Amino acid sequence: MEDQGIIHLYLQRSQQAISETKNKYGAYCRAIARNILSNLADVEECENDAYLAAWNAIPPHRPRKLSVFLGRLTRNIALDRHGYNTAKKRNREFDVILTELEGCLAAPDTVETEYEVGELANAINQFLYALDEQARNLFIRRYWHSDSIEELSIRFNMSGSKAKSLLFRTRNKLRVHLDRERG
Repeated sequence: MEDQGIIHLYLQRSQQAISETKNKYGAYCRAIARNILSNLADVEECENDAYLAAWNAIPPHRPRKLSVFLGRLTRNIALDRHGYNTAKKRNREFDVILTELEGCLAAPDTVETEYEVGELANAINQFLYALDEQARNLFIRRYWHSDSIEELSIRFNMSGSKAKSLLFRTRNKLRVHLDRERG
């Protein structure tokens, strides 16, 4: 079923919307959650929570791109779960991903307003649009989809060391770009 048809089912409050969403985007949502969480039960729970969040958000919200909307919901739910699980030290792989970006971004207590967060997001978007396609896709797959280095090397047909090197250089470029933006 096409995305607009699925959204129409949500707007009609038809329970079929959930099953159609699961059929079309279940594997996508699970992949996002699995890259952040290490526990299969948590992954399944995040997937189901994403469907519930979509049910609660549509209406009044009508997403322009259903896959992006579901991806964002799933990722945010998985990040919340990761925060909960981190207290128990269950998933080291995602901690590595967060540590990689730590040097590029300001400390959380320096970003005090939504305006500043929006400005940071705009600066990162500008940076990403300026990158070549491979670097941009590699960066997004690592830091949005939380793909492992092994998964990236397979997806982009490169060695793990080359993927790490490209990510390292891209993070350094991002750091310089953000420093310039902050003035």
